[in-house]
Amino acid sequence: MENKSGWYGLDENKIKAISDFAEKYRKFLSEVKTEREAVEFFENNAKFYGFEEYVPSYKGKRFYIKKNNKAIAFVNISGKVEEGFRIIAAHIDSPRLDLKPYPLVEDKDTETILFKTHYYGGIKKYQWVSRPLALRGVVVKKDGTAIKINIGDSENDPVFTIPDLLPHLARKVQGEKKLLEGFEGEDMQIIISHMPDKNDEKNPLKTFILNLLKEKYNIDENDLYSSDIEVVPAGQAKDVGMDKSMIGGYGQDDRICAFTSFFGMMDSNKKTNEIVILLDREEVGSDGNTGAQSNFIEYVVTKALDASGINYTYSLYLDILHRSKVISADVNAVVNPLFKGVHDMLNAAKAGHGVIVTKYTGSGGKYSTSEARAELVAEIISVFDKHSIKYQFGLLGKVDEGGGGTVAKYFAKYGMEVIDIGPGLMSMHSPFEIVSKFDLYSAYEAYRAFLEG
Repeated sequence: MENKSGWYGLDENKIKAISDFAEKYRKFLSEVKTEREAVEFFENNAKFYGFEEYVPSYKGKRFYIKKNNKAIAFVNISGKVEEGFRIIAAHIDSPRLDLKPYPLVEDKDTETILFKTHYYGGIKKYQWVSRPLALRGVVVKKDGTAIKINIGDSENDPVFTIPDLLPHLARKVQGEKKLLEGFEGEDMQIIISHMPDKNDEKNPLKTFILNLLKEKYNIDENDLYSSDIEVVPAGQAKDVGMDKSMIGGYGQDDRICAFTSFFGMMDSNKKTNEIVILLDREEVGSDGNTGAQSNFIEYVVTKALDASGINYTYSLYLDILHRSKVISADVNAVVNPLFKGVHDMLNAAKAGHGVIVTKYTGSGGKYSTSEARAELVAEIISVFDKHSIKYQFGLLGKVDEGGGGTVAKYFAKYGMEVIDIGPGLMSMHSPFEIVSKFDLYSAYEAYRAFLEG
């Protein structure tokens, strides 16, 4: 495997293919910023490719199953289901801020209305301060009416922000703290309003914002309890660099793998049994009924067996699980040129060098990982070589420097062979993650090749 950037030697047709795919992805990244929006996007596209939503009486070969509008799986059956499935598992949740169940705070000292938040996933809190933010999500009223919330990304929308402290007054309050302690969790409050209601002398600020919510969205104060509203970075994903060779934007961990695996499946030759499953909750441990620790994959596989029309026993079902092979499609880190010291450079991935094959994740002592055995690694890279796909091997930093996990171990418990493969990012978990367009396209090609066998 030549240790050279994948951009070398590309012909004009390949560069155009990469550019066109990257532009489609950039638009997706700009428009889709929550799990619900991701499920809606992929469902609509799947219908275009001829997939139908599964119903109990369904008999067929191409269908999808949704779970709570926060997870979705796509199934294609093109062979004997007894032989097992080729599965790609990605997640569609990303680090963010969530509104608390009742978020509204009226700060009478400053005559300001704030929304309280609770951060979701691993973030550096200071990165979310003094930047334009948007509100995305849904409010469900008592009668079942669902009201979509999307404020901050349209041209004439207002944005929101968490105000930082000016440097002139920050020496003691922030300057003597460690970098990651400059903002506490309870400090993550966003400015919503400071206009008073002239007809209410007792609570003019609160009355004004509640009247505004009622007028614009038909939302009452108590409706905020039954809502899923996320605070995400406002603005569009952008080309990065004078050469436009990279894309920067929010939510690439891990919607980049959802996007590339989904279209890899849609564009595959459909000669194998394929499942692409897009999950929620990975950033907070994969718990809950839409996460990888739920039985969603079991549910999907059994419905695939039902749709195929075969009679199966529990023993055969277990055989099918054990015969299945899985790519845990999640991002890894490429070397940041400003912080090379956290990497073992002999085992570190680089931007533009292709999709990253990760034999194991976890942290010191390989804890909380599912390690791919040598035979599976050899099989995968043989497929990639056959399809002339540029790939590299990489680990997440030096031993004892840190680490991280994926959904791999939750699929391995079913006896499935699992390996971690995904593109690399710079500034992972930040509001503006960066990927090489070459690596983006390499991931798409890799997932498609894996599904085709």
